[in-house]
Amino acid sequence: MNVRAIVSDDGKTLTLEVRGKLDITLYKSFSDSYKDKIESVSKVVIDFNEVEYIDSSGLGMLLVLRERCGGDEGMIDIINTNPNVRKILQTTNFQQLFNIL
Repeated sequence: MNVRAIVSDDGKTLTLEVRGKLDITLYKSFSDSYKDKIESVSKVVIDFNEVEYIDSSGLGMLLVLRERCGGDEGMIDIINTNPNVRKILQTTNFQQLFNIL
């Protein structure tokens, strides 16, 4: 499985651990990983520790997640990005939409 969802013990934070390439091949597993959990949490953390690449469809998946989290009101952190992925996120100005740590 390339996406693993973990809800914190207090039920407030959902962490999505993504592995490999965040592209169209992960669309279903990415959306399935959070769809039943998103309403009950107040924060989402996306762990890119094992993400080697993200393309435009992966960026789109992040935007869909952001909308489902309440848009500007949602709290989403993207953590552990490698330099290549971070560069893509910065080039597309995603730091204005997400907390990239």
